Amino acid sequence: MKLVSKTLVAITVLLSFTVCNAQIKNSVTETVKVSGNCGMCKTTIEKVGSLKNTAKVDWDADTQMATLTYDSKKTNQDAILKRIALSGYDSEKFLAPDDVYNNLHGCCQYERVAKVAVKEENKTMASTEDHSNNSNHSETTSSVIQNENQLKAVFDNYFIVKDALIASDGIKTAVAAKELLTAINNVKMEKLEMDVHMVWMKVVNTIKDDAKYIADSKEVKQQRNQFIRLSKDMYTLIQVSKYETPVYYQFCPMANDGKGANWLSKENAIKNPYYGSMMLSCGKTLETIK
Repeated sequence: MKLVSKTLVAITVLLSFTVCNAQIKNSVTETVKVSGNCGMCKTTIEKVGSLKNTAKVDWDADTQMATLTYDSKKTNQDAILKRIALSGYDSEKFLAPDDVYNNLHGCCQYERVAKVAVKEENKTMASTEDHSNNSNHSETTSSVIQNENQLKAVFDNYFIVKDALIASDGIKTAVAAKELLTAINNVKMEKLEMDVHMVWMKVVNTIKDDAKYIADSKEVKQQRNQFIRLSKDMYTLIQVSKYETPVYYQFCPMANDGKGANWLSKENAIKNPYYGSMMLSCGKTLETIK
């Protein structure tokens, strides 16, 4: 009876794996060691590593081996392992951030043996990939360029929102904020550089909320109040990411009921988004971000 039961379980697992492969196109399957201890670890590793119809992760607590099945045209092993590392679990390639590991439940805090930090590994990722032919190499090069510019649309649309506020035009500000929200939603987080990825995770929900609030409002005063928080998070983000030209971090002491407020600009000349023509040149440049 026990033999029959074990056989049924094996068949069920096999069928499940077969169905998974059938749903994922251009399927590639690889096995990688991922550190962890228990069933709670298994749940997290498999959840964060998997993407619907794109990637599936099966992790074995006894062997600490993860089976990765993924669409090779949409993702890769590094992207999957990066997500897993960001949730607190070391792999052969990526070391989880210390603060994330330290926040794991006690039973999940495995013995750490990885020596290479995620950020360092990520910098050499493109050069260590095994390209099977020139076509694949070209696709990868194009992908790296695209990844570097992923946040450009976010910053560009932020500047458009800022310019609309300078003009004190609530309608244009709302339209620009809607485009900003679209740009935020189009960012593929798993493709960001690791240091940018970490900051993006912290700010993405608030900048979405801010952009949506500004887009839904036509009242310039309300939009300007929300722009204060949006600018704060955008400053945090642009400090770790790249932009094509220098960006100026500027300050108005009169805004925010006299508490002061900041904004980002592509121009060193002061054009105040919190007062527009009323006090267009009120403020100063605090920092140049290159």
